[in-house]
Amino acid sequence: MSAYVLFHVSRRLRGARRRHPRVRTEETERSLRFWHTHEVTVRPKAPTRPLRRDAQANRDRILAAARAAFAAGGIEAPVEEIARGAAVGMGTLYRHFSTKEDLIDAVLEDAFAAFISAAEQGLAEEDAWAGFCGFLERAFALHAENRGLKDIIATRAHGRVRARRMRARMRPLLRRLIERAQEQGTLRADFAAEDMSLVFWAGGHVIEATAAVAPELWRRQLGLMLDGLRGEAATPLPHPPLTPAQLNRVTATARRPN
Repeated sequence: MSAYVLFHVSRRLRGARRRHPRVRTEETERSLRFWHTHEVTVRPKAPTRPLRRDAQANRDRILAAARAAFAAGGIEAPVEEIARGAAVGMGTLYRHFSTKEDLIDAVLEDAFAAFISAAEQGLAEEDAWAGFCGFLERAFALHAENRGLKDIIATRAHGRVRARRMRARMRPLLRRLIERAQEQGTLRADFAAEDMSLVFWAGGHVIEATAAVAPELWRRQLGLMLDGLRGEAATPLPHPPLTPAQLNRVTATARRPN
């Protein structure tokens, strides 16, 4: 193709661009209302890079504030309140989480990762009883910090899917925590993996009932339960544990909306 032809083709293209301005992409121009009163235009996401230390600190504060807001007021808590609790501006919040769904998803991901980590820390303990007790203490503390998660899991399909995946990862870890303590003779031999649900149900009810009055009371209740689980103090139990099928039925009924 000659230089003359190339020259005129380029002129026509420039003219066409002037007559028909480039249409911006929907992603570039979509304005999110993100459950607050201002509109924010979101730019296309750049490739993921490690956050700077100050940016990571901001993200951690936003997630902590979101957990507190969801625990106090449910997932309807406005993002302005979360930003105030994190001591960041709305622009900073948007840079980390462009929609409220993204924020909720990050809260779930962090909480579930912390539960998995708590179980792994328990298994790393040489003393199996200390590992078992330490796991329950960390798990109850996480429950208290993330009381709003039950609403997310109960009302959102994505939350339920994540919860199922987390439980699938937790089951073998919990079984090993139990087996190790029983092998060392410190956990009563008749404690079944399905009994762990009884422990969490009881602890969860205490956490919910006393959060506004005595938010640390769950520690006393856990101490009482652990004394009843010690191997040397065990006496025969009057009822067998739930079967896995029964546990699934009870759990499904408990999650069913009223």
